[in-house]
Amino acid sequence: MIHIDRKEDCCGCGACANVCPKNCIQMTADKEGFLYPNINKDTCVDCGLCEKVCPEINVEPDTPKVQKAFLVQNKDEQVLSESTSGGFFTAIAECVLENDGVVFGAAFDENFYVKHTFVDNKKELYRFRNSKYVQSDTNDSYKLVEKVLKEDKLVCYSGTPCQIEGLYHYLRKPYDNLILVDVVCRAVPSPLLWEKYLELQSKKQSKHIDNIKFRDKNPYGYRYSQLGIYSFGEQIYNKGVESDQYLRAFFSNICDRPSCYKCNYRKRYRVSDFTIWDCFEVYKYDKKLDNNKGVTRVLLQTKKAETLFYKLEDKLTFVEIEPEKLINNFKEMFNSPAEHERRDSFFEDINTMDIKDCLDKYYPNNVKIAAMKFMRQTMCKIGIYDFVKKSAKKFLKK
Repeated sequence: MIHIDRKEDCCGCGACANVCPKNCIQMTADKEGFLYPNINKDTCVDCGLCEKVCPEINVEPDTPKVQKAFLVQNKDEQVLSESTSGGFFTAIAECVLENDGVVFGAAFDENFYVKHTFVDNKKELYRFRNSKYVQSDTNDSYKLVEKVLKEDKLVCYSGTPCQIEGLYHYLRKPYDNLILVDVVCRAVPSPLLWEKYLELQSKKQSKHIDNIKFRDKNPYGYRYSQLGIYSFGEQIYNKGVESDQYLRAFFSNICDRPSCYKCNYRKRYRVSDFTIWDCFEVYKYDKKLDNNKGVTRVLLQTKKAETLFYKLEDKLTFVEIEPEKLINNFKEMFNSPAEHERRDSFFEDINTMDIKDCLDKYYPNNVKIAAMKFMRQTMCKIGIYDFVKKSAKKFLKK
């Protein structure tokens, strides 16, 4: 029977709940909103499967293997504009669907709760585009993946590295018809904080909310993306990492899952076929892709990935580079974030205070924040933001 003594020892992937033959494990939210296994000891038969598939107990080693690396941008302008970075995942997903396959990923439900689901047609692929800065509930997706794989259908599954290793261990054997895509992850913030932030925004906005983008490229482009809220296609709210309180909380590491502070999945060599993430500093590698529309770094981990990548050539503009250059100085791939010193008090206040008062306490909208927002947006409007940002990075490295 799996037992969680320390919350930092559970990543919340749900592999244990999916594999239990008696369905006696339920993933239950704690007071911070994170999911943990809750075992019904009366129905447990001590089969030990939950421990066998747990990625935290069975951490995969960082074993060197041959890799290839690319910078990628989708040729479809609409896909590119809707994607977090370069739209590479959509290219993979389209190929899978064109071959009568099924694609799994993190998506909003009707209440903007983030959970893993699947699509079997291209019209629904938009649901997986753009980042979801909140931990996704994998629910029964691992079971569904296994079912579809056994029907000999092609399956693509994307998620955070811990979710990918969770599925990898849950399946307990390789499948030629499975494509795994892990997205390099900074950390996963609290679903409870997201729920309360949504309530706050619903009260503030006078219009119906029907779309939210954590990394909205409208109107300033890829390098200054913002949290955008939409009503019937109209953007009714947009603030960046310097001014939106939810983003400020996330990037300060005050609201992350405990396991993120000691993440076991920050390594170069992974169980996935593709490892993908942003490339803001694309100008260091290739000038023609430096158009402020978004670029994806792609690390091919398997021969299967290499074979598929070259089938996607017509959909992509890409440049091959050395893997060492792709990962050089990218700390999120290897280093866990440091826990915020006020994390405990922050979660205590979330549960006892009005959410507006809580966010104002920790992330006040003061003159300094307003000035930062004004300066960044002004530089974007007059076309000098990129130049100033690049110059500042060069200066700081001297």
